[in-house]
Amino acid sequence: MHIQAWPGDTFEKYGRWFGVPTELIMDANLHVEKGRLCPGQTVAIPGYDMMDTWEALASCLSLPVEALRRLPGAMAVINGTVPLPKRIISPVVRRAQPYDFAALAEDIEAIIRCYPFVRRRTIGHSVLGLPLVELQIGRGPVRIHMNGSFHANEWITTAVLMALIDDYLRALVDDAVLAGHRVLEYYHKVTLSIVPMVNPDGVNLVLNGPPEEETYRNDVVRINGGSLDFSQWKANIRGVDLNNQFPARWEIEQARKPPKAPAPRDFPGFAPLTEPEAKAMAALAETSDFAMVVAFHTQGKEIYWGYEGLEPFEAEATVKAMAEASGYKAIRYIDSHAGYRDWFIQMWKRRGYTVELGEGVNPLPLSQFAQIYQEALGLFLATLKMA
Repeated sequence: MHIQAWPGDTFEKYGRWFGVPTELIMDANLHVEKGRLCPGQTVAIPGYDMMDTWEALASCLSLPVEALRRLPGAMAVINGTVPLPKRIISPVVRRAQPYDFAALAEDIEAIIRCYPFVRRRTIGHSVLGLPLVELQIGRGPVRIHMNGSFHANEWITTAVLMALIDDYLRALVDDAVLAGHRVLEYYHKVTLSIVPMVNPDGVNLVLNGPPEEETYRNDVVRINGGSLDFSQWKANIRGVDLNNQFPARWEIEQARKPPKAPAPRDFPGFAPLTEPEAKAMAALAETSDFAMVVAFHTQGKEIYWGYEGLEPFEAEATVKAMAEASGYKAIRYIDSHAGYRDWFIQMWKRRGYTVELGEGVNPLPLSQFAQIYQEALGLFLATLKMA
């Protein structure tokens, strides 16, 4: 929601009027030089959308209509036709639905509109030119990164991540307790980086079928053995497994993986970091000084947390908290290399985790969404607490 400032308005005053922590209003208005508000200047208020009548707004805020009208500078109404603000009290992103790139893009727009202190940037592009979007939340010195949909048929991880973000943001503007955690404390402690969909081309292929672009359309059908059923496709649109693309003993995976050419799954490429999606994720880590990364995959209800003995001492305490909060099993070592988490631990000797959400056969059915979300919520909050 946006309003126009009047003489004497301050962020602190808006915080009192609208019941939103002042720091969130300030962070939603970083364009305002040194916090100085000028009359007529447009000011963003997080945690609100729009509604049509004074009566509806008064009911939402539990205030008399006339008292609301007298709030100086709170809003401008011209002949009663300008929409009025409505407090966000329910989710703004979709849940338990097929979640392709178009759904993600619409939900990101809703997030930015309702919670303008969320920062958005494009860190790269997919093979087909779709933006790889990073969302940043918080003002803390500890930087934590999370991501989803490295693998195309694991797209439910994106839906879960976006639902987590949605509930986290609503709790922030309400200064509320979420699953036993006062999350505004985490906002000051942590800067959270999230790339909800690492592999948008692959997700679209799984959910929507082959792209219109040639030669990619013919290529994916050929790689898929002539079948138009792409439900088991994990790779990007060029048939490269993005989570086998990182230079952490990549040559071992290249030698032992059966595919020696583009395939629906498991082909690590002809060299590390050949794919634009993997390159973008590597560059993000190289420039962001992350203290911890968490990659969401499916399935197995497990958390992998060690690599080649390079993980730091504090990694074990963190994974124990994550496991206790989610009910998942913590596993230190597996016979696997070339993954994003493997490479992060190898490069920086910091905490890295792969979380296998849910249980069953990929792609996991949406009937599991509610249970997966609850498990992931505990893990998500435990991760922020252990930052």
